[in-house]
Amino acid sequence: MIAAGAPWWLLRTMVFTHLPSNVLLAAVPFAPSLPVAVVLLLARACLSQMDLPTRQAYVMALVPEQERTAAAAVTNTARYLTRPAGPALAGLLFPFGAALPYVIAGAAKTAYDLTLWRTFRSVRLPTDQHPPDEAPR
Repeated sequence: MIAAGAPWWLLRTMVFTHLPSNVLLAAVPFAPSLPVAVVLLLARACLSQMDLPTRQAYVMALVPEQERTAAAAVTNTARYLTRPAGPALAGLLFPFGAALPYVIAGAAKTAYDLTLWRTFRSVRLPTDQHPPDEAPR
């Protein structure tokens, strides 16, 4: 029996809880009314950070213990350094249409998540008791 905190499910949880958030973001400009757009943005806000705890746990499970502090620092720093680029890029894209930043952001985030999934799905973590294909469901 695998313990409740076993890491075989971390990558799945990280990627597949973030995908609905990306879809909601890309759907905002296609909302038929302002209230629907607001609901989509609120639903996206509820889901968008759900992957962070599992992402941090996955990184900690993936790197050796002596490198965990550095790995956490690098991943968090990268997030905070790139965060300001989003609004700046959206401002540059706005003249081409108000919908474009939402669609591009949703598509880029989806591509990132699926690339992450594809790249790491076969990586066995040092603490895994089962290979990813044999993990209990």
